[in-house]
Order: sequence, then C-alpha cells, then structure tokens
Amino acid sequence: MADIKTGKRDFLKAAALMGAASGMLAAGTPGPALAQMLETGVRDDSVLAKIRKEGVLRVGYAQTGPWFYKDAKTGELGGIYKDVVDQLCRELQIKPEYKEVTFANSTVGLRRGDYDLFGSSLTYTIQRALVVNYVGPLWSKGSHLLIHKDTADRFKTAADLNSEDVTFSVTAGASEEPRIPQLFPKAKLITTTGQVTLGAEPVRAKRAHVWMSGDSDVLLFAKRNSGWATVVDPENPIDRRPNTWAVRYGDDEWKQFLDFWAAFLSANGEVARLFKHHMEKLGAA
Repeated sequence: MADIKTGKRDFLKAAALMGAASGMLAAGTPGPALAQMLETGVRDDSVLAKIRKEGVLRVGYAQTGPWFYKDAKTGELGGIYKDVVDQLCRELQIKPEYKEVTFANSTVGLRRGDYDLFGSSLTYTIQRALVVNYVGPLWSKGSHLLIHKDTADRFKTAADLNSEDVTFSVTAGASEEPRIPQLFPKAKLITTTGQVTLGAEPVRAKRAHVWMSGDSDVLLFAKRNSGWATVVDPENPIDRRPNTWAVRYGDDEWKQFLDFWAAFLSANGEVARLFKHHMEKLGAA
C-alpha cells in the first residue's frame, strides 16, 4: 500500500474549505467557491454553458409591436419580449447582444448560428417547428383582419372575406402566410417583403382587400392609421396559436432551461403585465 502523508497544514486547509462550503449551504446562498466544487451536468458545448462563460447572449429579433420595436423618436429598442430577454440576462448576470432580422430569415439566421435565441414574437407554425425548436410557450395570440374603411360595409365578419374576389396581403415569412389558404381557401394571396407592417400597404393602396397579422400588431397599426384603416370584428381575434421564442434543435440543456423559465413567467403573470404595459404605452389600450 502506498504511504499517504497528510501534513497539518493540508488538513487545516481542507477543513476550512469544507467548513466554508457547509456554511454557504446552511445560509442558502452558495458562492463562487461552492459553485466550483459542484458539477452542474451541463455540457460544455451547450449554449447555457457558453453564455455563462462568455457573459453574452446573442439574440435575434424582428420588429413587431408591442413585442419588439424601436422608439420612433429615440431609436431605443423596447417591447414585451425585449424586457423579458433583459430580465433573463440580468438574472443570469450576462449581457444581451441584439441583432435585427426579418421574419422571413429569422429561422435561417438561428440555424446557421447568427444568434442563440430568436427572442421576437414567433407564432407557431408546423413549418417553423420542423426546423427550429419552440420554447415554452411564453404567450398565445390570435390574428386580426385589417381592411380599408371604404370596404367596411362589405366586410363585417371574417366569413365575408372567404371569396374568390377577395385578395389577402401578408408579409413573406409571417406565420399567417401558410394559414390564409387554409382559413380562406377561396381568396387570393399576395406577399410583401420586409417588416411585418409593410403587409398593410397593399390594403391602403387598394391593391388588396385585407391584411392579416397578429392581433396586437393589427390593433396598434389601425390606431395609428385611423384615417383609412379599420379592423374586422376587433373584439374577436381568429386562429389563436402559441407565441414564443425559438432555439436550435440539439441542445437539451438550453431548451429545458428556457422552457421552465417560460413556465415561471407564465405562472407569475409577468408576460401579461408587460403586455398590458406596452399596449398602453403604444396607445392601443
């Protein structure tokens, strides 16, 4: 048997370390020394491990009020999910790094590693779910139908728009794009490129009859363009679906961490509070 020699100095050092760790456990506030002694089980190549090591979370977003938007006067970024990302980073003691994209290339940028979280309002579609991993969800929302005031007498309900002589406008890449042919199979469809609200321009120019988009997006747009725009049955959104963040497939630690974060925010009503705050701030409530 090997002769193991333990000096008094080494013994006292080990005893002091274990005593400190025990004290931190008893106090319920583990510090850096204890954290180094414990294995988390998180893979080194997980985003969760990487962001803690580097101190930065790269977040992709596309503008759509009230979820992610820039203040027209200051250019400052704000919104419900922007606030939630900031809160997440504060609690992780890291910093967010934001990258603006369009919804059309949001999942492409995520998959190729341009960012590690798409933090904008990404409404569920099966096409998206095949290529990116939805988180949570954090929220759910429906869609509204925006029309020109000149056609308000003609289109009073959603059913009135399912007609061969009706043309829908939608932004390319928006979650409503694959849903319109299913919900309104008789109608025609045209698409626009760029940010979400550009889908309303053909309606204003009377090249399309209706713009379909997220309920809050449409209500805010109609409020700001009340001279010509109106909403069909504004009290009753259609086609309600989960609305949340997305990450890449293949990182279970990161996905599971965010899933329970979403459950936490849902349980304590934080997203609902932020929704009310930003809708009021933007003048829609």
